[in-house]
Amino acid sequence: MEISTDRDRIDRQLVHAFLSEHSYWARWRTREQNDRIIDASLCFGAYDEDGRQIGHARVIGDGVAFGYLGDVFVVPEARGRGVGKALMEAVLAHPDVRDLKRFTLVTDDAHGLYEQYGFAPLEDVRKWMQRRR
Repeated sequence: MEISTDRDRIDRQLVHAFLSEHSYWARWRTREQNDRIIDASLCFGAYDEDGRQIGHARVIGDGVAFGYLGDVFVVPEARGRGVGKALMEAVLAHPDVRDLKRFTLVTDDAHGLYEQYGFAPLEDVRKWMQRRR
């Protein structure tokens, strides 16, 4: 398995298909929206020995004070092989991520994975605000 940040290697059709058909967080996005998101993000692709993409993660942020981890997934047939952990290790080791003051994410079901890498619930959620559309 290989992890790469080469955006040109991202299988955009795979990313869109997974997010629109299998995710709980991004089913509403169009292919065009997912392409725009990829173009605006630091992307991490996990690739099998044959070069096929089997996992994905992306980071948005300023490289110093704040970052957000999103759209993390491993295709079902590659689960249980350490792909998610390899993605997380690559993300956290990247120079634009490793020294961030605050690095956030949102998850409904992968708390155990992210806790292994130092993520924890917000200390005071009353300080956080959001604007939704």
